[in-house]
Amino acid sequence: MKSLKLISSAIAMLICFVSMAQERTITGIVSDKSKQAIPGVNIYNQTSKVTAATDFDGKYSIQAKTGDMLVFSFIGFETQRQKVQNSNTINIQLQEYNQTLSEVVVVGYGESKSTSDYSARSYERAERRKEKKDAKQAATSVALQGRAAGLQIQSNTGYVANSKFQMPRESPSISPKNEPMYIVDGVPMKANQMAKINPNDINDLKVLKDVAATSIYGSKASNGVVVISTKNEIYKNLSEKELDKKLNITPIPVEPTQEDYDSFVENAFESPKTAPLSTFSIDVDNASYTNIRRFLNNGQQVPKDAVRIEEMVNFFKYTYPQPKNEHPFSINTELSDSPWNSKNQILKIGLQGKNIPTEDLPASNLVFLIDVSGSMSDMNKLPLLKQSMKILVNELRPKDKVAIVVYAGAAGLVLPPTSGDEKKTIIKALDNLQAGGSTAGGAGIELAYKIASENFIKSGNNRVIMATDGDFNVGSASNSDMEKLIEEKRKTGVFLTCLGYGMGNYKDSKMEILADKGNGNYAYIDNIQEANRFLGKEFKGSMFAIAKDVKIQIEFNPKQVQAYRLIGYENRKLRPEDFKNDAIDAGELGSNHTVTALYEIIPAGVKSDYLAEQPDDLKYTKTESNAANYSNELATVKFRYKKPDGEKSIEMVQVIENKSVAMEKASEDMKFSSAVAWFGLKLRDSKLIANKSSEEIIKLAKEGNSNDDEGYKAEFIRLVKGEKQFN
Repeated sequence: MKSLKLISSAIAMLICFVSMAQERTITGIVSDKSKQAIPGVNIYNQTSKVTAATDFDGKYSIQAKTGDMLVFSFIGFETQRQKVQNSNTINIQLQEYNQTLSEVVVVGYGESKSTSDYSARSYERAERRKEKKDAKQAATSVALQGRAAGLQIQSNTGYVANSKFQMPRESPSISPKNEPMYIVDGVPMKANQMAKINPNDINDLKVLKDVAATSIYGSKASNGVVVISTKNEIYKNLSEKELDKKLNITPIPVEPTQEDYDSFVENAFESPKTAPLSTFSIDVDNASYTNIRRFLNNGQQVPKDAVRIEEMVNFFKYTYPQPKNEHPFSINTELSDSPWNSKNQILKIGLQGKNIPTEDLPASNLVFLIDVSGSMSDMNKLPLLKQSMKILVNELRPKDKVAIVVYAGAAGLVLPPTSGDEKKTIIKALDNLQAGGSTAGGAGIELAYKIASENFIKSGNNRVIMATDGDFNVGSASNSDMEKLIEEKRKTGVFLTCLGYGMGNYKDSKMEILADKGNGNYAYIDNIQEANRFLGKEFKGSMFAIAKDVKIQIEFNPKQVQAYRLIGYENRKLRPEDFKNDAIDAGELGSNHTVTALYEIIPAGVKSDYLAEQPDDLKYTKTESNAANYSNELATVKFRYKKPDGEKSIEMVQVIENKSVAMEKASEDMKFSSAVAWFGLKLRDSKLIANKSSEEIIKLAKEGNSNDDEGYKAEFIRLVKGEKQFN
């Protein structure tokens, strides 16, 4: 009997040890003290070295064993550690790290007074002896190797996880060698400048890592910061050119980027007397904003032609009311003062698409068209692309079906149309994709549309989803060839969504043309969070059109308006006669989508530096104005749209009264959209704005920062602050 008890005890202990050693999935939600979910929190398993990150709902999933220590960290919050016990669910509430952030800012400029264990001072205590010994060496030869004393540099090629899948990290750091940031006497320096500093001039050296670095300098400091102060602050307040001159450095010509953007000239002011009608196609794309975000987060100069202001404004959602009549969208207008030209006004026109419940959406016939050429091998291209598509697959219903077409040197079908409830089959096909070869984009488009047409669902959602870096180099390669091809395929009734990935050789111009000419939309996926937003959170708006060929035409009253200009939409402008021409293509509007357009107006009687001399009255061509009969009207705006499967357009008309309010009394939507447009104008170095103050842009954006559950507006404010500090 005793032996039986011993055997039972041994078996129980063995089971216990096995269960403790068995790896399992730990899930949970990370929130702040107000119980708001925090997206993007990093979760690190100290035992297995596995990392994960929370999605936009604050949810995470990570593999761990009993006894493993999980570390939860996020910029601006205290790092929290939690040992894995018996439960498979661990919910974490992070505490804001307000005091330390202000203390670390002081440390970042070499005047440490912190007493916090998590500040740079605690790091100094751990590394003080080594730093003193290696300070001068770290400032010279070591700097060129992308290292400094106590600073470990690793390639950003690991994986994080969302609630269901392994996801790649965000884009690589600003340096191709993953070097740290160097700050000398408060001035950012490059590695070649650091190498020229005389070690005898160094007074103090500190190294900031993790939160202590990124809380001050943003994502540019993800690889750490080397902070140096010289004995007489000899480099303080010097510009880059002045630094090169002082350090006897000959500037190296910057290698031209291989990224491609269509150039355009911003819209000028026009007179309603000579140009009475302003006509354009709506644009729901927001690729330009995420691409700009990528540049700014990487500490890079934003190419002027990469800035499409309408796509920046339309990245954000606004609180327009749902339509209350038979039309698929509501019309909302507002008039206020211009924040950048005090004498002018801003007119906002907003459309709100009808929100259709998911269960009422039509069945989908989707074809994934995936670029697997050699240029897609980078971590922020095909690996990120595959994980992005898995997010979309999760949204599919049993009545939906998806096929996968790939192209490299040639095009091929790797997955025939498959039901949305066979998610494992679809995901397996995605996981098997590998990059290599040239890029037969034209052949891929031909095959994808062929598959979509063969499986066409009448009154359904028929769509090709093209995912690529846009680098077509075989077959139909020129923009004009691609435009003709996609215009021909548009006639099949199949819609198009373009997803752009990558950097360095990214071809924005091709992607924009494909989306514009193919009854489609276009998004740039710079990280897995953006994939979650566009393909998960906004799945309905991104993938289900409720109206197509939506056009806007506005006629301004010359009695009230001396001149006007459309802000952005340069590539979407139409001729006045195109408005009623149903053969002319225009933009589509998705379920619950919002579209916003801004006009800048010079009121009648205002003296403006932006207006040319008006011509004398003409002798033979004289137009009698009828505006006196409509003295209280600012403008009349007309809309035309088609149903998703229709060919005849439907017209809507609305009169805009001349009722302006001061910007401080305007709606939060007006304030925030104006701030975004203002920042875009600044990035484009517009000659038509008098005030380019980043502080004023930030102030206006903060006043309009409401309904920001996902944190996108707060992120925009951080981007403006970062651009202000380092440019």
